[in-house]
Amino acid sequence: MATSKESKAKHDGPFTLAIDIGGTGLKASVLDKKGAMTTERARIETPQPCNPKLLVDTLAALMKQLTDQGQSWERISVGFPGLIRHGVIITAPNLGTKAFAGFDLAAALSKRLGAPVRAVNDADMQGLAAITGKGVEMVCTLGTGFGTALFSDGRLQTHLEIAHLPFRKGETYDMQLGDRARKEVGTKKWLKRVDEAVTNMHTLTCFDRLFIGGGNAKHLDAGALPKHISLVDNAAGMLGGIKLWDDLLEDV
Repeated sequence: MATSKESKAKHDGPFTLAIDIGGTGLKASVLDKKGAMTTERARIETPQPCNPKLLVDTLAALMKQLTDQGQSWERISVGFPGLIRHGVIITAPNLGTKAFAGFDLAAALSKRLGAPVRAVNDADMQGLAAITGKGVEMVCTLGTGFGTALFSDGRLQTHLEIAHLPFRKGETYDMQLGDRARKEVGTKKWLKRVDEAVTNMHTLTCFDRLFIGGGNAKHLDAGALPKHISLVDNAAGMLGGIKLWDDLLEDV
């Protein structure tokens, strides 16, 4: 692995610390101005059960893995698994909404880590790295739960918690498409549910392009997908952290 001095010689700032908060894992890396990683991704398990203080403490410990390598940053981007507006958490279904509702994650991390923070839903941040910026584009993530993001001509739209709307047999999209459901019913049946969900998403948004990401996207056959549907590398969950600082997104 390149040393910090060698890495900085090859990369240009401003440098962005990108954090991907997941239901099972917390990941982070430092990105240059083009979105290239200047260091290997650091990862630590998401504490269970979790609360705001424990989350911030654990992220601070994760950041130490990067600072110990001599890494530094001027700004921080965070993808969070829930509904978050202007840095304040509204719901956190996979971490515990009751504990997190009303918590100003952006302010807490900025104070703890000493840099300005922008925080959005994790699917929103992943989408920022995947979209082309033309037409109506949608992102669906298949991981611990089900996530979505919607863009119009490259502009991030108001986040909708579609995951918690009714889907099948009295259960929500999140309940039917999350990792636990896949393990319970088997991947073959789960893939049929994914097909049905994609059809519903197209009916809802009439998207021009759909990007599917998340840890369980690997179970889809990329070669069999229609041309307007693409799989997204899981690293996009952090790489979108650069675009999160575009002027068009300054009000997130």
